[in-house]
Amino acid sequence: MQQFYQSIRVPVNIHLFIKDPITSELGNKILNGSINLIDQLGFEHFTFKKLAKEIATTEASIYRYFENKNKLLLYLVNWYWGCIATRLLFETKNINSPEEKLKKAIHVLTGLPNPTKDSLLKNEQKLKQLAINESSKVVITKEVDADNKSGIFSVYKSIVSSIVEIIKEINENYPYPNMLVSSMIEGSNQQRFFADHLPKLTNSHHSIDMVESFYVDLVFKAIKK
Repeated sequence: MQQFYQSIRVPVNIHLFIKDPITSELGNKILNGSINLIDQLGFEHFTFKKLAKEIATTEASIYRYFENKNKLLLYLVNWYWGCIATRLLFETKNINSPEEKLKKAIHVLTGLPNPTKDSLLKNEQKLKQLAINESSKVVITKEVDADNKSGIFSVYKSIVSSIVEIIKEINENYPYPNMLVSSMIEGSNQQRFFADHLPKLTNSHHSIDMVESFYVDLVFKAIKK
């Protein structure tokens, strides 16, 4: 499965870039360098000037790919959701039981990717960390409505819709499936952030992924008939 994953290209909305970074060596350096630098500095202190120095290029070269750093962050978050959508498709495809499909989906959405078996990209662990730390900054903005009209959140919304359909297989009368799924996605990122920075706001265990197990427990209790 790992070799199969590595052969897949994850598409990203065309409104997020001037030139698709995946198509060139420099573009890939921009993506990987920005993931590493945002991880080190945080998005607030990240600049194209610092990125250019990090990857030994010029600011002008980066601007040939991205209009600004907000579009770059949107690209990275969308790249992450493209990975999640692809993993969901393949890891739930041959499961007949909706309960088992839902458990697998919760694992993909809330768990941390294992680099030896279930990562779609070589840098998916850092991309997941970027989503945990920074993804709310691309949604809670003044530009969100315009971005939505451009289809920038279409992959994210399709992920929610696909999990909603699984929930309806289990309990078609559950009245809050979209709220439950989006709360699980956003909440799991928040709990991981708390675990790293505000541990007294969450729970931890040395041998159990408490975030994933919490959402399995929460979701199944919520939709129980």
